[in-house]
Amino acid sequence: MDIHRLVKMANEIGTFFESAEHHHEAVSSISAHLRNFWDPRMRKQLIEYERQGNGELSAIVREAVLALETSR
Repeated sequence: MDIHRLVKMANEIGTFFESAEHHHEAVSSISAHLRNFWDPRMRKQLIEYERQGNGELSAIVREAVLALETSR
């Protein structure tokens, strides 16, 4: 899948969950959403893209993606 599309979708998910009462809840919810609803190949592609330091992910999504990486 096109990485720019994945980044856009991930950032939209992040925007939705940013309104959580606590920051750690938002990060956890984003990670859970990506884990539960995204194909493993999509998650892998997003993690690898973030590792390259491309900087297109919002800060909260970046944090959630890094949390996904450590839980693999």
